[in-house]
Amino acid sequence: MKRSVAILAIFVFPLLAQRQNFTINVGTPEGQQLQAIGQETDDAKKIALEEDFLSKYPKHEGAPWVAGQLEVAYLQQKQFDKALDAADKAYTGGPNEVDLCYNAIKAAEGKGDAEQVRKWAERAAETAQKVTGSGKTPANDDEKADMEHAKEVATYAEYAIYAAASKSRDPKEISSLGETLEKISPKSQYMWLITPRYLASLGGKGCAEAGKLAAADSKNAEAMLFEADCNWRGNRADAVRSSANRALEALNGRPKVEGGNEAGKVADANFFLGVGDAMQQRWGPAIKSLRASLPSLKGGTYEATALFDLGLANYQFGKSIGDKGQIREALRYFEQCAAMKSNMQDQASRNVVAIKKELGLP
Repeated sequence: MKRSVAILAIFVFPLLAQRQNFTINVGTPEGQQLQAIGQETDDAKKIALEEDFLSKYPKHEGAPWVAGQLEVAYLQQKQFDKALDAADKAYTGGPNEVDLCYNAIKAAEGKGDAEQVRKWAERAAETAQKVTGSGKTPANDDEKADMEHAKEVATYAEYAIYAAASKSRDPKEISSLGETLEKISPKSQYMWLITPRYLASLGGKGCAEAGKLAAADSKNAEAMLFEADCNWRGNRADAVRSSANRALEALNGRPKVEGGNEAGKVADANFFLGVGDAMQQRWGPAIKSLRASLPSLKGGTYEATALFDLGLANYQFGKSIGDKGQIREALRYFEQCAAMKSNMQDQASRNVVAIKKELGLP
């Protein structure tokens, strides 16, 4: 069947008209009203006819089609609550409802309702899968276009969940969105982007979930970095280095993600490699990794820790080879750490005094 395309001016994504897949019997009042709906050209009158039909014949086989037409009309008018209500009445879970679900996502976004975004994004992904997941070769250009369109809608559903989570400040809401995206597309690039906020929203369960995500997707560097942080705070040096190395491999081996702050994540991976080496007194490698991370660490615990561990690594390395230049480098890093508010500030200040005395500096 040739598809007709109705483009909503307020949105940039093309929306396909829901197919009429039932027979109209004009010998019945229901059929006569359906015929009138199809022939009406005035938008306001058409909406009135559709609303009247649903109120009179909510169980008729044509009711989902009518509700789908109403959804589009309400969406054009930015009546988002009505559009969502119509979508619920129209939805049956069939493969022809990809656009119905997409429209509902847009209505939920217009309303700013994260739960409705989650609900309809999940339905969109499941409906799209019924179109794309058969594994059969498209029989004609129309089937090929249907499959490509379904893939586009599924990708948008993933993005919509990520975008809703990015805007939310409610941990329970973020957790629900993250769980849904993990369910429908655990290897999506939007899963990578949502991962830090999703794991943070889980509180004490975040570390275990990070390990699960990292094991499920070798490209989810964000899960590996979260896992590295958990291992660092748990004083597990080997695990810190393992997670950081896998994160670097993932970042270097996957496509670049728009808005993914790849450079910052590489810096974090180098930070964890460095602190893991410092925990094992591998001073040379620690210096190399921590120096690579430092330019991108701006404030907070990571920068203070990197400065302190660089001070410690340079001092110990310098002492081991008798190089006062390395010890002076250590002094510089400890001075920078002592100037920052952190739980290492006092010890860094004491180290500054001790190294100055050792070097004969005022």
